[in-house]
Amino acid sequence: MSEQQRRDLDEMLRHAPLDVGGDVAEARAVFHEMMTSIALPPDVTTTPGQLGGVPVVTVETPGCDPSRVLLYLHGGAYAIGSAADAASLAADVSRRSGARAVCVDYRLAPENPFPAAVEDAVAAYWELLDQGVPAARIALVGESAGGGLAVATLVALRDAGLPRPSSAAVFSPWADLTVSGASATSKAALDPALTPQALRTRAADYLGATAAATDPLASPLFADLTGLPPLLVQVGSHEILLDDAVRLAARAAADDVRVQLQVWPQVPHVFQSFAVMLDEADEALDAAADFTRAHWSAAEKAAGGKAADGTAADGTAPDAALPS
Repeated sequence: MSEQQRRDLDEMLRHAPLDVGGDVAEARAVFHEMMTSIALPPDVTTTPGQLGGVPVVTVETPGCDPSRVLLYLHGGAYAIGSAADAASLAADVSRRSGARAVCVDYRLAPENPFPAAVEDAVAAYWELLDQGVPAARIALVGESAGGGLAVATLVALRDAGLPRPSSAAVFSPWADLTVSGASATSKAALDPALTPQALRTRAADYLGATAAATDPLASPLFADLTGLPPLLVQVGSHEILLDDAVRLAARAAADDVRVQLQVWPQVPHVFQSFAVMLDEADEALDAAADFTRAHWSAAEKAAGGKAADGTAADGTAPDAALPS
């Protein structure tokens, strides 16, 4: 691992034009320009579509198995970002995992406050099941706000009585919209990308006038995680969301969820996005792919029997309604 790589990345992020907590329209435009400034590799294909009435972008790489799906939830503090903006990182995860990634273009705040994002993620998952994709062949992946949203979606799926996916991998998850973790203060000087005030601004946009920051589907740190599938949590030690990841993993463990926490020293928020320039990112993505493939294999091996909660292991959805 190169100390120079980490210094170069830190310097680049400190001089980036994005203000996460600034004007929403401007932040969206800047973020889009940043995320699409480097063209996707020529062997990556992106296909717009819909799942359950929700816009999606399917990202495929050579040799990927279309029967296995990464349901990908992008970051952007619930107010910026898009499925198209996430295509580069989703393609990296797709390539290493050997599966197609379906990036969900969930509705953004403040125009569409909580629980719009959760509803869209659940609707997309429901449609995958309805199309005949077994739950055992679906894994959730999310980064930043999308990481928190991935865990919230798992909670909503469980509460709706839907069969659970094989696993979830989350990168630097924003799991606590109260922004109360100690690292929000202790890591503020080290974090080159996020500030506590920016997160509080975007949290207010997402929660709107009525939702509480402690609502389990807004901040899954406060949810009962019992019954969730295996969870991988990756985070850098130089980010204010370090404690979100650590506390989320601890909550999952306390609720008897099989969980792995990987803390990568001296790297920033969603460092996995920088695999072209950071060795740690390359290694973290490989670890996430190994985790996802292993749990696909385990879930598929179990297919044909019954899960502990009585749902079909082959992914057949029971009679259940979407949460209102």
